Amino acid sequence: MYKISLITGDGIGPELSESVLSVLNTIHDNFDLKFDVTKLSAGDKALSETGKALPDETVDVIKQSDACMKAPVGESAADVIVVLRRMLDLYANIRPAKSYPHMPALRDDIDMVIVRENTEDLYTGKEFSLGNSSVALRIISEAASKRIAKYAFETATQRNSMKKVTCVHKSNVMRITDGMFAKACTDVSKDYPDIAFEEMYVDACAMNLIRQPQKFDVVVTTNLFGDILSDESSQVVGGLGMAPAANIGDNFALFEPVHGAAFDIAGQNIANPSSFLLSIKMMLDWLGNKHNDSKCIEVGAKLESTIFDLVKSGVKTKDIGGTSSTTEFTKQITDNL
Repeated sequence: MYKISLITGDGIGPELSESVLSVLNTIHDNFDLKFDVTKLSAGDKALSETGKALPDETVDVIKQSDACMKAPVGESAADVIVVLRRMLDLYANIRPAKSYPHMPALRDDIDMVIVRENTEDLYTGKEFSLGNSSVALRIISEAASKRIAKYAFETATQRNSMKKVTCVHKSNVMRITDGMFAKACTDVSKDYPDIAFEEMYVDACAMNLIRQPQKFDVVVTTNLFGDILSDESSQVVGGLGMAPAANIGDNFALFEPVHGAAFDIAGQNIANPSSFLLSIKMMLDWLGNKHNDSKCIEVGAKLESTIFDLVKSGVKTKDIGGTSSTTEFTKQITDNL
């Protein structure tokens, strides 16, 4: 029995959370996998009701669970996800970008993953005023850089792909901070002689994601660059609606859709749940590897293929030009599972 904590979020979050519950219940009932899911509050609604975007009781339940799934939250997102990343040392932000049928991808052969360092860089929030200027401290450590580089190379070894890692930085300008990151990645690459390794400046990478997205396999980069490039890669394959994400540490992991709370369509039952449902697949892979549970990995693959086949048949939710509601789309997935 896996204990799963589920933050239901704001905006379309509660609707997508119901889709997640439906899929998890289907897996629970039809496969040899059992889940105990606890719904939790965090985000704008929690802030208005309790005075905290991330209530203490929510944190306590998350810490006692095997994994966490988080629906999108609103304006208080930084007070939820950034805090959880640092509190639980979820140092690896994993963002796959893959072409799916009938989605407006630039090409149909894109299959990459961006591995982003998740705890340092400008996102530590160490900012202050200095006279009429504002200053932000960019923190890059050798330890964190080598840790995320190793994760990227391990990811490359496990993928059925071209076995290549691209280290993205801007060391020609930020010689000390990005110079350290680039050197750390280069040093780690020597331990993986079977994995091709290249370096690329971030501006060139942004260009090549549009020009030659099929040439990328695993991209490893710093926090700020990874945040920007992973959103770009999601658009390259057709939009945020098919883009799952994972925040992974040595002992815990949190899974979420890439997109936001979309308050403009909240409550209309038209949002595409695929990003959050594909996050279940990432969670099952992580649980399977952590607990040596091959059933998790098998069911995760089946879930992804079910979603792939459904969108290939032309079924879409109304928010992306289809005719299905969120509920109807989810029902077809659970029926096919």
